[in-house]
Amino acid sequence: MSTALSESKAGFSLAPQSIDEALKFADMLSKSNLVPKDFIGNAGNILVAIQWGMELGLQPMQSMQNIAVINGRPSLWGDSVIALVKASPVCEYVVEEVNDNGATCKVKRKGEPEQVRYFTVDDAKKASLWGKQGPWTNYPKRMLQMRARSWALRDVFPDVLRGMPIAEELQDMPSEKDVTPAQEPASAKTDPVTLDDATFKTIADKYRESVASGKKTVEGFVAWVESKGALMTDSQKEEVASWTVKKPDVVEGEAKTVTDDFTSAYEQAESENS
Repeated sequence: MSTALSESKAGFSLAPQSIDEALKFADMLSKSNLVPKDFIGNAGNILVAIQWGMELGLQPMQSMQNIAVINGRPSLWGDSVIALVKASPVCEYVVEEVNDNGATCKVKRKGEPEQVRYFTVDDAKKASLWGKQGPWTNYPKRMLQMRARSWALRDVFPDVLRGMPIAEELQDMPSEKDVTPAQEPASAKTDPVTLDDATFKTIADKYRESVASGKKTVEGFVAWVESKGALMTDSQKEEVASWTVKKPDVVEGEAKTVTDDFTSAYEQAESENS
C-alpha cells in the first residue's frame, strides 16, 4: 500500500465541511439504527448535536455517542466531560475518590490553586435522590461520583465545556412545566342561519296551541326559537302572531276583537324598521 494512500485513509473523516453536507449527513444518520434512539428519525437533533460537538472538539460520531437530549436540552455524559477536561492543556489533574459516605473530586487548572468539590450521602438525601428508583438505587456510589465530578469540572473548566450541562445531573431534575396561561380559543364567527320552512312547520305544529292559549307569548316564543341559533323570517313571525286567540271586546255596543298586546307592538316595530 502506498504511503499516499495510507495518509489518505488515516486522514479520513466524516465531519461535514458545509451546511449542505451537514444536512445530508444528519438525514443519513437519522435513518440508521446504530445511533442512539433519541436521534433515530430526528435529523434536527443530530444536526444540533454535531454542532455542539464541533464547538467542544468532538468528531460527529463522538458527538452522537456523548451528547444526550435530556428534558429538551443537549447535555454531556459524565465520562465525556472528564475526557474533554483532561485533554485540555489548561488542566493539570483530576483526582476522584468515592467511599460509603460520599464522593470527592479534586481538580487543578494551570496557574490556579486546587479546587475540591464534595457530594455526600447526606447531600443526596436532602435532594431526595438517595434511594430514588433507577441509577441511584442500582449504582449509588457511581451517582455520587458523577455529582462531585459535575460540580468540580463545571466550576473550574466552564470554558472547556462551553457551559454544557451534565446528563446525569439533568436526569434528576424534574421536567420543565409550561406555566403560560391557557388562552381561550377564539370563537368562530358564522353567519346567522335562517329557520327553514320545514323546521318551522314542525315547531308550529307542536307549539301553536301554547301560543294560542296564552301559555307562551309571541315575543317569548320568537326569542326561544332564535335562541336555538336560527333566525325567523318576517313571514314566520307574522304567522306566529296570528296564532293568538282573538277575544271579543264590546265597546259602545260594537263588537271588537283584539289580539295579544305583543302583536300590535310587533307590527309597530316592523313598521318602524321597514
